[in-house]
Amino acid sequence: MVNLFGGVYQNQTILLIGNTGFKGSWMAYWLSKMGAKVIGYSHKTLTSPCHFDLLGKEFYHEYIFGDINDYKVIEKVVKSNNIDLVFHLAAQSLVRYSYSNPLETFTTNVIGTANVIEASKQNSNIKGIVVVSSDKCYENFEDDRPYNELDRMGGYDPYSASKGCTELVANSYRSSFFNKKDFGTKHNFILASARAGNVIGGGDWSLDRLIPDVVKNASQQQSTEIRNPAATRPWQHVLEPISGYLLLGQNILQKNSSVSEGWNFGPANNETLSVKEVLGVATKIWTEISYHTPEQLNAPHEAKLLRLDISKATKELDWKPVWNTLTAIEKTIEWYKNFYTNKVLSTESDLITYVNQATEKNCNWTK
Repeated sequence: MVNLFGGVYQNQTILLIGNTGFKGSWMAYWLSKMGAKVIGYSHKTLTSPCHFDLLGKEFYHEYIFGDINDYKVIEKVVKSNNIDLVFHLAAQSLVRYSYSNPLETFTTNVIGTANVIEASKQNSNIKGIVVVSSDKCYENFEDDRPYNELDRMGGYDPYSASKGCTELVANSYRSSFFNKKDFGTKHNFILASARAGNVIGGGDWSLDRLIPDVVKNASQQQSTEIRNPAATRPWQHVLEPISGYLLLGQNILQKNSSVSEGWNFGPANNETLSVKEVLGVATKIWTEISYHTPEQLNAPHEAKLLRLDISKATKELDWKPVWNTLTAIEKTIEWYKNFYTNKVLSTESDLITYVNQATEKNCNWTK
């Protein structure tokens, strides 16, 4: 895999903030397979099981447990390592949790992001940073129009609002310190930000997420309570947005300052499915999955419709999804079924299959 993304990651030192999380653990594994020296910085694992623990730590160059709200520690990590590129994935990422813990959510997602960017700014060796936020950063009017990168930032709940703020912080640093028109003269730093849809895949055990809840309950022969069966989202496998993040990273390492903007990564053709439709696919793959939908009284607000426009990434980055939504669901449920019934970890085989099929589809990052 070392030749993927033009071979740029081989022997590069990559600081991955949030490596113990769901997306972070998959990304660290993929980076290591491409020959990168991965330095992880994250909270200690918060779930059991945990994908980070299951994968093992031997492929890391180094990993450090710490808090992104502790600027002095982050600054020390950044200054004491010869880092080439930073990926910032750490976040408080749960909507319902944000209602109970709004200050933690805003502090982690907004101030934590500023801490990571500011610390990275102090190391002249770093070529740039990819800040990962969420599709929920957009002011969501729940109409049928997919949101594009020029739409207004916003958010009803604390989590969504914090992600809108994350993008505003990134854009402020980009405008004030890393302006594209000054690249190569006043600075040599590129700051890209990325928004993805509802990301699924094996290895996620976060609370209050659809598939982690149903598969964990299925393994215990229990039914899952479904809050919003009609909620509609742009579901995508975890490897899809990661390929987009890595493509942005490739451009940063190759000093292509045009990527110093915000980018959407989601399913093709604005593809969306309701929660009920996702469960319909899941129950066909693993018949142990069962659910019920009691009436929700006084439940906190959660958006029922969200769509993403990925035409910018398609046209300007030549990025495209490899797996459609149905394949993403199938791969995800099969991963958990293998884990719970056979004690088999399918991460490596899923990555190999994904890369092979991307190659067949002539994705530009496979060359």
